[in-house]
Amino acid sequence: MIVIINGQERDLPALAAGATLDNLIEVLALKGDRVAVEHNGAIVRRPEWPGTPVASGDRLEIVHFVGGGSL
Repeated sequence: MIVIINGQERDLPALAAGATLDNLIEVLALKGDRVAVEHNGAIVRRPEWPGTPVASGDRLEIVHFVGGGSL
């Protein structure tokens, strides 16, 4: 499956037809509690990921949250 992630085309053969956002996050080896996902222009809340299908050609923006140091 080919999707656009953060503006770059990615071929993800591990994603089969019927894949969901949950599957995508797993294939990308991301920690689900540390990312936010926009799917085709709409922000998708984490509880909705298992029911949100991903299809070839979809556009996703994935933002990673990172911790910082101290002042």
